[in-house]
Amino acid sequence: MTPRSRDEPHRAATPLELFFDLCFVVAVTQAGTQLVHSLAEGHPVTGFVGYCFVFFGVWWAWMNFTWFASAYDCDDVPYRIATLVQIAGVLVYAAGVPRAFGDNDWTVAVAGYLIMRLALTSQWLRAAAAESGPARRVALTYAVGIMLCQAGWVALLFAPQASRHWLFPIVVVAELLVPPFAERHRETPWHAHHIVERYGLFTLIVLGETMAASTVAVQSALDEHEAVAELLPIAAGGLLIVFSAWWIYFAVPAHERLISNRQALPWGYGHVLIFGSAAAIGVGMEVAVEHGVGVAHISSFAAGASVTVPTAVFLLTVWLLHARHFKHGTAEQLTLPLAAAAVLGCSFAGGWAVLAAGLVTAAAVTAGVSLGRRSRPVLPAVARP
Repeated sequence: MTPRSRDEPHRAATPLELFFDLCFVVAVTQAGTQLVHSLAEGHPVTGFVGYCFVFFGVWWAWMNFTWFASAYDCDDVPYRIATLVQIAGVLVYAAGVPRAFGDNDWTVAVAGYLIMRLALTSQWLRAAAAESGPARRVALTYAVGIMLCQAGWVALLFAPQASRHWLFPIVVVAELLVPPFAERHRETPWHAHHIVERYGLFTLIVLGETMAASTVAVQSALDEHEAVAELLPIAAGGLLIVFSAWWIYFAVPAHERLISNRQALPWGYGHVLIFGSAAAIGVGMEVAVEHGVGVAHISSFAAGASVTVPTAVFLLTVWLLHARHFKHGTAEQLTLPLAAAAVLGCSFAGGWAVLAAGLVTAAAVTAGVSLGRRSRPVLPAVARP
């Protein structure tokens, strides 16, 4: 297993990586389903905390594999088998999400994580065997760090139920410290264009899951309640939000900024908010639909906020991570932050909150395109020969 080159041309995601991503949708769906129940029942704080805990596990497992694969993907038989084992672990983790979310029982989820981490550790040990010097130390540090953190997750199972909510963040912090500690003297040879493509593909998958969840919610509501007038504004607004989210995320060439870990680590870590909020938009759509047909007995403000809050988080995080680095002038810089604030204000629009938020996001896209054209230098026309 030799490292890939950072300057490798035409580096793209492999079918195995795409398969890996699609299997993660199962876990994302499970987390979203549990959040829908919590919000619809009027327990937003409990739902938010549970969603954050569960979604961290999904995102972190995906991120660990993605960055390793960007540096060491050799696509031979042992590598493929180890990746398929990780996929099996993902499915076990997904099966344990309802218990972890509702009952604070992490036994099945941690068992799935253990399967994933054993396979990933074997990959790092294999990389270490093929490396020498500082690169070997990096790989060994990763292997040791991952297993120590996994031991922390297993130990968490034996902690008292009441203490798990404050012990969980401690292990999370330990997990987040492994990459910067392991690569403090030497970086792994991840490929900037490949990393950006992988993150973009997962964003597409999460947005697609949001579309699917929204469609199922609307279909179920129509079949059972036939409340067309109440659902049309929600469906139209949700469609505008997802379309705008896609446009805004892919508007800039983010790979041009990822020169070293100094830019890449904050960018990569910050995506937990992008992925989590994108998935939560679909959750909010389901809650808004249930409220529209009278199934969710919550206030219209709470129903609207279930969509507007994750939408605002998505807009602000995309701006903070990479959009702002490609903007010119005050007007361009303020477009997304002001749009995020306006989307939050739409929470007070009652049954029209989702449609209003969709119109705001569409207006933000329109403004961004218009301002971007004005800021580009106009090249002189070249006479044809």
